[in-house]
This record gives sequence, C-alpha cells and structure tokens, in this order.
Amino acid sequence: MEFDRVEVQGLVKVYGATRALIGVDASFAAKRVTVVEGPNGSGKSTLLNILGQLVRPTRGKVRYGDENVDRGSDLRAAIGILAHAAMIYPDLSALENLALYAQLYELTKPAEAIAELVDRFEIGRWGERPARTYSRGQLQRLALGRALMHRPQLLLLDEPSTGLDVRGVERLVTTVESERARGAIVVLITHDPKLAERLADDRIALDRGKVVSP
Repeated sequence: MEFDRVEVQGLVKVYGATRALIGVDASFAAKRVTVVEGPNGSGKSTLLNILGQLVRPTRGKVRYGDENVDRGSDLRAAIGILAHAAMIYPDLSALENLALYAQLYELTKPAEAIAELVDRFEIGRWGERPARTYSRGQLQRLALGRALMHRPQLLLLDEPSTGLDVRGVERLVTTVESERARGAIVVLITHDPKLAERLADDRIALDRGKVVSP
C-alpha cells in the first residue's frame, strides 16, 4: 500500500475521565519531517499511536492517502514505529529479533536487509547477546532498525534520541534525512530543540490535547 499524505480530522481520544486529544486536525506529507512538540501529557504520544494503528481514536478520522482504509494488514505493513516500548523480545539477540521481524514482514531478501541494518546501525558483536543485556542506546539503535527494515511509507518516531550519545544522534539525523529523501512521511516527537531545528520541515505544537501555535 502506497500513499503520500496522512490527514487527521477532528481527532478525539478519551481515556476514562482524561481527554488526551481534543479535535486535532493535522496533515503529514511525503518527503517531509513533521516534528510534534509540546509538554508532557499534551497528547503527542497518543497522536503517534493513533497514526501507527496502535490505538483507536474515540472520534475523528485518519486518512492515509486517498484511500478510505483505516485498518488492515496492508496498512500496518506500510507503517514503521519507534514508540516508548522498544517492541524487542528481550531474550532474543539483535540478529534474532531482526530475523523474526523480517519473517513477520515477509521480506523477500531477509538476509540482505538484516546485513544492511547491522552495518547501518553498527550492531557489532553485542548483537549476538540477548537484548535484555543492552544499554539504552543499543536498544534504541536496534528498535530503530526494526522500525525501518521493511522500508515503511509512514515512519513514526517517539523521542528517538533517548539514550543516544553524540555519535548516535548524528546517525539518527542521517537516518531521518535518508528516509525523507527516500519519500517517506516522517513524524517525530522530541523535546530536544536542537534536533527539532535540524530536522523539521513542519512543526505541530500540542498542549492539553489541542493544536496550538508553535
């Protein structure tokens, strides 16, 4: 499934007595990085999780391109997400995790895809150890590789620089720029103003579940 734009209209998400999103309208385009900003509890992660099909909105619409599809395996296969949870199996090594996800995504050349990610994210010999032994930075690198291995049309990144050293942040910047050039729609949440300034083509600010002026 291919699409070059994602639009949300009147998005509302309610958790019990908490209104996480209140009537959010936004648009995200291919070959552009949209940075979503705002204080903790403003609804940023909820918005990302709805875009990534991890959470259903209470009300409102999400349109992926011109299709009226809002769920389904084809759509999920077009999305890559790096969320707060790494979505990595802790008792498997990096290589085993990547092999498992390559199988789930039904990649035609899994060995080539895994080798490319190992090189791209410098997954060295630590990649043979169980993931539960990794540092926060190593786990973040593996999770980013897992999110990218199927070349998603929509790439969602929630605080991707968490745990990364200076070199890791530079690798992240290069990766995001590469995905943008490839034609992906990139949506990135960050509290790092320098990272936002370097990568943002567009910016959306949320506060208490509403879109506000950046």
